[in-house]
Amino acid sequence: VGIVGVPDSRLQQLQHINQSVKVVPATLEFVDIAGLVQGASKGEGLGNKFLANIRECDALVHVVRCFEDENIIHVNGSIDPVRDIDVISLELVLADLFQAEKRLERLSKNKSKADFSQIELETLQKIVPLLNEGIPVRR
Repeated sequence: VGIVGVPDSRLQQLQHINQSVKVVPATLEFVDIAGLVQGASKGEGLGNKFLANIRECDALVHVVRCFEDENIIHVNGSIDPVRDIDVISLELVLADLFQAEKRLERLSKNKSKADFSQIELETLQKIVPLLNEGIPVRR
């Protein structure tokens, strides 16, 4: 875990205006979640544990290896950053697809329940076909 302060020169102005005793800058917390491999959405590697950790994050930063070093083994035996990004993206799409299909099924069965949301149902009906094509929801 790494915690980094986010500098903001406006804080001193706000401190002066509000006569604050203490200034507390925003921080970003980076958590290294290693272990995503092809097939993670089916339980390969750390699989579901990795995906559960990802769900706890507010944002993702892909740090992809782009250097050769014979002392550091790559899970696929070769360095290919584009392939690695594609694997990560596909595994996240597959995990999203699983969750979206599960929620869509539940909403479709319980149309009369109080937690039913027509907007959520319509949204899921739009995104599930995109996820099936490998298109991330964020696009």
